Amino acid sequence: MEPMILFYLALILLSGLIFGRIVKLLGFPNVTGYLIAGLIFGPYCLKILPLNLVTELELVSEMALAFIAFSIGSEFKWSYLKKVGTTAISIAVLAAMAASILVTVSLAVIGVDIKIALLLGVIASATAPAATIMVIKQYHAKGPVTETLLSVVALDDAVALILFGAAMAIVNSIQHPGEIPLTLSIAMPFIEIIGSFVLGFVLGWLFTIPLKYFKKNSNRLIITVGFVFLSSALASKLGLSPLLLCMSMGAALVNISGSARSIFELTDGVTAPIYLMFFVVSGAELNVSVLIEAGLIGIVYIISRIIGKVFGSSLGAILTKAPETVKKYLGFTLIPQAGVAIGLSLIASQAIPECGPTIRAVVLGATLVYELTGPILTKNSLKKAGEISG
Repeated sequence: MEPMILFYLALILLSGLIFGRIVKLLGFPNVTGYLIAGLIFGPYCLKILPLNLVTELELVSEMALAFIAFSIGSEFKWSYLKKVGTTAISIAVLAAMAASILVTVSLAVIGVDIKIALLLGVIASATAPAATIMVIKQYHAKGPVTETLLSVVALDDAVALILFGAAMAIVNSIQHPGEIPLTLSIAMPFIEIIGSFVLGFVLGWLFTIPLKYFKKNSNRLIITVGFVFLSSALASKLGLSPLLLCMSMGAALVNISGSARSIFELTDGVTAPIYLMFFVVSGAELNVSVLIEAGLIGIVYIISRIIGKVFGSSLGAILTKAPETVKKYLGFTLIPQAGVAIGLSLIASQAIPECGPTIRAVVLGATLVYELTGPILTKNSLKKAGEISG
């Protein structure tokens, strides 16, 4: 079986690379190509990648999620938060919460199980910065909407991880009623979140100790990978959130170590093939027949998330007295959704295995829609705001 696994890994890497380049030439984000490659070569289309490969590559998913969360933590540098001020923070929080609440309520109204509605709701809060930043760079956008957008997308996924951590703890309590006292059930979400943050900050501090004695990039890369793996493993062992713990460790590191920026740059080279494999395998999981069956849920998810993002960002802009163009157009630039949402959908499907295919199909299907339409909406919004001329 080992030679076949190596063949599958080679196919995943090379097909992802080729399809990523093709969609990039067409003006779409690389992640769209990775998902399409997985969909085409997966068990529901050409059937080259077998279904059991997904479980065999579960370690790749865990590694990808740990590194994604760790990199998000780098956005929590205190000096940066002070610089962006309350406008970006308020908009990021309100846009995420509005999308989450509206999706949850909308799905519950059409009869979706409250656990699925809650998890899809918090997944809806995540935004993909890559597609947005690509548009800004391509058209050299400048102005208040662009400046606010760059700050909001940097903070948005961190808010999503916190909301997801709380939702997961609540779902776990709903899944196992009566097994623990009511007071402890209520306290568990807070214990999980606070515990993840505390242990993450402790590990972030411990992270800085070996950095004092190892200066070579190769050694520092080994230290980084070791600590990221250790964080994820400890979180799973202690019943904490691997995502929140890894994010907290990254946040602690970026605030207390002068070497933090170089550490995060080092990980970029190592994580590229891991991320690519993760997204291709995610695309291979997309069962089109399940997507059709979950059609109404998917449509409600897509529409209510857009409305929530637009409303929440506008409300945040109004409350912080942001420029008129920010109030009008910022929300439409927050539509793209990819990496973090796909990762969260995997964890959510593991939490409720019987509903896993539906959760994955909705999020992966929505991701394809958002990644194809999101950059176009972003470009048009920035153009209407007068911040690009092309």
